[in-house]
Amino acid sequence: MNIEYKRLVYSDLDLMNDLLDCFGTAFEQPETYGDARPDSEYIESLLKGDTFIALVALDDSKVVGGLAAYELKKFEQKRSEIYIYDLAVDENYRRNGIATGLIENLKPIAREKGAWVIYVQADYGDAPAVSLYTKLGEREDVLHFDIPVT
Repeated sequence: MNIEYKRLVYSDLDLMNDLLDCFGTAFEQPETYGDARPDSEYIESLLKGDTFIALVALDDSKVVGGLAAYELKKFEQKRSEIYIYDLAVDENYRRNGIATGLIENLKPIAREKGAWVIYVQADYGDAPAVSLYTKLGEREDVLHFDIPVT
């Protein structure tokens, strides 16, 4: 196994689709990540933008893991935070440091953007995620609420 990490750019449409497939499989939600997939123009604009970050872990050009993150520019100080929205690794590649590698590859991007922290949420009961994030950072217990816009 020779894992390579790559930040996706606007021309990486096939890799972005493979990342969406990886998320769908890992989270057991193929419909969420596949049924209403955006068109290539939307994906290109997302990858060209300065607030979305997509990283993949490749084994012989096969996407075996990845993360999607967003830069949140702060208003109270001239700095930003990076929020890891999704992170997944193919079940056949887990426990090999790939998730840690993805986060380590996100750190220089965060520094380049002037971010002061990378943060992520984990669900109660997701022991592997809680263990990983506890190893890499400080835990804060908070409540999360989804507020509908319609």
